[in-house]
Amino acid sequence: MQYNPGWNSSSVNLLHVQAAGPRDSLHYVWSSIGAPAVLLVATQSPSSALRVNWSQLLSASPAGAVWIDPPDSVVYSTAVVFTKLFEFSEAKPLEKLFYPTYDLAEFSWDSLNHTLNRTALTAELRGVPASDPAGSFSNGSLGFRVTAYEAAGRAGRLPSLLHTADSSQLEFVLAGVAPRGNRSRFVLEVATVEEAGAVRRLRSQRSIDDEYTPTIFEVLSLAAESQNSSSTLGFLQWKATAYGSRSPRRDNGIQCRAQGLQEANWSLPTSSIIQAYFGDSLGSTCTISALNVSFGGEEGEVYQEKRYLSWSVLLGFGEPPRDTFSPLVISITAVALGTPLAMLLLGSCLVLLARRRRYSEYEPIN
Repeated sequence: MQYNPGWNSSSVNLLHVQAAGPRDSLHYVWSSIGAPAVLLVATQSPSSALRVNWSQLLSASPAGAVWIDPPDSVVYSTAVVFTKLFEFSEAKPLEKLFYPTYDLAEFSWDSLNHTLNRTALTAELRGVPASDPAGSFSNGSLGFRVTAYEAAGRAGRLPSLLHTADSSQLEFVLAGVAPRGNRSRFVLEVATVEEAGAVRRLRSQRSIDDEYTPTIFEVLSLAAESQNSSSTLGFLQWKATAYGSRSPRRDNGIQCRAQGLQEANWSLPTSSIIQAYFGDSLGSTCTISALNVSFGGEEGEVYQEKRYLSWSVLLGFGEPPRDTFSPLVISITAVALGTPLAMLLLGSCLVLLARRRRYSEYEPIN
């Protein structure tokens, strides 16, 4: 983990996380310069390095200020930008009242250096609107909690996402923010950037196994697929739930919905790290897609009571991890299905033996 590599000031935030393998390396570049975003780059060189021209990055024309050295080692690059937070309430059935939008590019962000933990590989980016006329953020903040991994495993807190060493977890946190209406609900807008040759698709996978996330049977993923083959290049993956407590439990779950992936016909909100890496191709060959993730449903009052919302999403390269049945679930299923079958077989054997024994005690009558 590197914080602002090559820059001594903490007035801006750029966090570089690199995973080096024997033949390749992966780069995650998180930044709050403009709209909060993460740049993901996979290279075929174990010694590839991030380069930043800071004076150009912080200028009005940041194109070309961020690159990977050597450039020809890059095999895949993409980006995810968190652009806006919407708030609305239902004034009447089928009628929604939207409040002024929170544009995350206009937030003021705390220094990541205060929350950076290089041992646990975690960091948290917290911010508030630069202008807050309603005072909603006077006692609260919006945050993004980043966790990198050195090996495969499973997160200890709900929703207990399964991860690999090629992935990182991001937790979106809304804490202490005063809602502007009764039973307010929130929607986070997420935009993705793909270079030519790749396209994003929204997938939904359902399972009867909810062992690690009780009552949640759906896993969603936003996968980047190659147009020339069926291979998956990268992904965002999450379970269809958010939580309304700092110590999440099943009973404070909040419904989470993905409201459809659409190709964005608007210009991407200012995010210097994305413009700095993709440059002129951002408005020409790159494909920008947007997805709205909403929180709240019939239980929309959960945030009203707790004033806390957390949503976890996994980001990574290649195919997203797939949950399989654990030995415990397999054992329980085997016992549940095997016991009636064994009793049926045993009962049939006893009946046959009883019939044979009954008729063997008598001589046939002439």
